[in-house]
Amino acid sequence: MDNLTHSLVGLFLARAGCRKATAGGTAIMMLGANAPDFDVVCWFGGAANYIHWHRNITHSLIAMPVMALLTVAIVRAAGRKPVSWMPAFLIAMVAVASHLLLDLTNVYGVRLLLPFSGRWFHLDTTPVVDLAIWAILLLGVAAPALGKLVGGEIGERRREVGGGWAVTALLLLVSYDYGRSVAHDRAVAEVDARQYNGLAPRRSGAFPQANPLTWMGVAELSNAYVMVPVDLRNDFRPEDGTTFYKAERTAAIEAALVTFPFQKFLEFVQYPIWVTEPLPGGKSTLVRLVDLRFGTPYAPGFAATATVTERGVVTDSSFSFGTPRPR
Repeated sequence: MDNLTHSLVGLFLARAGCRKATAGGTAIMMLGANAPDFDVVCWFGGAANYIHWHRNITHSLIAMPVMALLTVAIVRAAGRKPVSWMPAFLIAMVAVASHLLLDLTNVYGVRLLLPFSGRWFHLDTTPVVDLAIWAILLLGVAAPALGKLVGGEIGERRREVGGGWAVTALLLLVSYDYGRSVAHDRAVAEVDARQYNGLAPRRSGAFPQANPLTWMGVAELSNAYVMVPVDLRNDFRPEDGTTFYKAERTAAIEAALVTFPFQKFLEFVQYPIWVTEPLPGGKSTLVRLVDLRFGTPYAPGFAATATVTERGVVTDSSFSFGTPRPR
């Protein structure tokens, strides 16, 4: 998820009671809720380096205690008051866990079992940035602030506010995510129950859109992928799907495969589609690998690209985030 969502969830967990565990409790919860994203520094190594290291070891289960201790150490070093280390560590673990759970819900996913396994886990129920989640969390911020302002105007004694609204916002968030998971399962079932080009899907999925009732379905066939919109308010229309045929592994593709950007992207891609096209002059071929979760060959989002000569020499290769499909 985005860092605004992580930060507000950390704030609400603090207001719900975690901040009482130690001095600096709120700072620990908000920082801990963002701690796994310390890996953002890998961006300076370039896009291919970023796709490899982002949501890498810092987002694994085994790293949770390390992230929690680092969070407490930073807050203690920056703050003026000593912290109670064991309670601080425990609430920091809660904050880090909230980060992993939120990232698990979206289409990007997390690698929870590193360094033992590079398997990606992703529930595909929420986009990376979800405006409905923002609205829920911003309500949890605005409501107690407004209550405090009104209370001050009518002369009420100052008291700690926000705890009830924090719990309410967290419960609404959990309910919203559960509702999205139900809608996602329905969308996948719709896609999986049909045949496409006379073939049954080997694998079916559904990617989240802004509206929880609309999804982009994907059916993997033996020779192609079919992307088809799913609107749970209306009858499913598999004939509205777009077919993307899987390319054969040509010599140009094999040459591109061994380059650094393609190797790193292959660790990440879940629904790969290869595109090859001759470049002007006919002596080189453009090779592109696209992940259908984030775009299509016509409008690629995450994509690795290489130029390969007729002799099989790669003259350049790169990874880019491109222009993602609107969600």
